[in-house]
Amino acid sequence: MCRGVTSRTDAAPAGFTLTRAACAFWVEAPGRGALRPVGLTAPGPGEVLVRALHSGVSRGTETIVFRGRVPADQREAMRAPHQEGDFPGPVKYGYLSVGVVEQGPEDLVGRTVFCLHPHQTAYVVPAAAVTVVPDGVPARRAVLAGTIETALNALWDLGPLIGDRVAVVGAGMVGCSVARLLARIPATEVTLVDVDTERARVAAALGVGFALPADAPPGRDAVVHCSATSEGLQVSLDLLGAEGTVLDLSWYGDRPVQVALGGSFHSGRLGIRASQVGTVAAARRGTRSHADRLALALGLLRDPAFDELLTGESGFAELPEVMDALAAGRFPGLCHTIRYDADPAGEPSCTP
Repeated sequence: MCRGVTSRTDAAPAGFTLTRAACAFWVEAPGRGALRPVGLTAPGPGEVLVRALHSGVSRGTETIVFRGRVPADQREAMRAPHQEGDFPGPVKYGYLSVGVVEQGPEDLVGRTVFCLHPHQTAYVVPAAAVTVVPDGVPARRAVLAGTIETALNALWDLGPLIGDRVAVVGAGMVGCSVARLLARIPATEVTLVDVDTERARVAAALGVGFALPADAPPGRDAVVHCSATSEGLQVSLDLLGAEGTVLDLSWYGDRPVQVALGGSFHSGRLGIRASQVGTVAAARRGTRSHADRLALALGLLRDPAFDELLTGESGFAELPEVMDALAAGRFPGLCHTIRYDADPAGEPSCTP
């Protein structure tokens, strides 16, 4: 992601005064996180002060960042919109935040908004950097907006047709989101493929089929790969029918990827194509902005089926330990959310 600007925090620039204290999560060094105090300046014209309610951990990308596995040649491309610091650290990273506007333009004050902001108890950003969460979308579910946006962009890249037979390999946050959106296309046959049999229950709740890799139906018109493993990419190729394409949403960090391109790869004229959310898909680039795409993603979250992706919750003060557990695989599940509790004075609690 490379779509935004850095918020005004820490030391107050000339002409600004600190208005309140906040706290942010930083990756201090690979494998080590900490909470740091932040001084916020009062919002200026066209800016908003947001008090965080929930944030979500993007399990794939954020654990790669936490482990310091961002390749050197991708460090600029992978900057988050309101990131501070640089890879591998210290760096403040994240992009799934939901909060309430406490100061700013009158039409936004009191509204629940989504922002592509790191994990932080409160922050000041341009008003254009927040998107109002529509009625019918609970604040905690809204943290999935960035993930749904990725899935939406993937469907624009893929261009599925009514009646297509599609497999989604990798039942993580993105894979499950893609599967649910595909399932809403009439007469589309969608199979979610994963090595974890526990994902069968999630697939059923999302209204799609489930299969282990060895049992997945072949001859698919298209396959969306989201497992971030060489094995998953190979399964994706093996499931394609003639002239089919694998749309790869996985980000592998600095890990090498190996696949066998013998067999039917050339005779079947198979393809592998990348999709990445930092750029609006070419099919809609001329008619949709990033803001349009994000607003559409938030509207799609009126679907209560997406609650299946919210599988764990912790308080903000626990985030350093939570990131360590997620990176080590000790926390199973899909989207782990962070709760920003308020003390009796109304300020989010923070333990730097």
